[in-house]
Amino acid sequence: MHLITELNENVEYVTEEGKDGKKSLYIQGPFMMAEVKNKNGRIYPKEVLMKEIKRYNESYVGKNRAFGELGHPDGPGINLERVSHMITELKEDGNNVVGKAKIIDTPYGKIVQDLIGNGAQLGVSSRGMGSLEEKGGVKYVKDDFYLATAADIVADPSAPEAFVQGIMEGKEWVWESGVLREKVISAIHKEVTKAPSKKLENVKLKAFNSFLSNL
Repeated sequence: MHLITELNENVEYVTEEGKDGKKSLYIQGPFMMAEVKNKNGRIYPKEVLMKEIKRYNESYVGKNRAFGELGHPDGPGINLERVSHMITELKEDGNNVVGKAKIIDTPYGKIVQDLIGNGAQLGVSSRGMGSLEEKGGVKYVKDDFYLATAADIVADPSAPEAFVQGIMEGKEWVWESGVLREKVISAIHKEVTKAPSKKLENVKLKAFNSFLSNL
């Protein structure tokens, strides 16, 4: 199973006042889309996506357990120390999944609040696992798709800055004795993370090209 992430920039910020008079910051908009090829060349069949959204709503959103993180994590699990928001709503709107997430007062949530307060334009990135089937140059997400979170909060990446995301998508994840284990392109990842700052951009570009050549 591949780790699958998708970026969506078309979100907006809203502030709402609760019954206690306390104001809360939310990020909302289309979180995921079905039946259309996205920037990563993938298509989510509507039946596959909506079935998983239903499960995620029942198991996580409805139980106040639907969390997201700031930045791109290295795997499919939720790291509670990096949580910045809680997803409060996910609903079907045509071929889109429209979501809403409350920015919470965790250390990473406060970073998001400060970024938005200073005019930063952020996006959301869904994160899940699943198999892909290629047809006519397009990769279709198969019905074993499993959503880890409907929305991490990220900045708009562009290659080679998108390299971290590319490495994540180059990983494969398998169940082994009930534990999710990783098969990774570890040499490339280590090369980037250990590069001195003066050479980082050149190392990123070289590693990014190397990664693409192995796709």
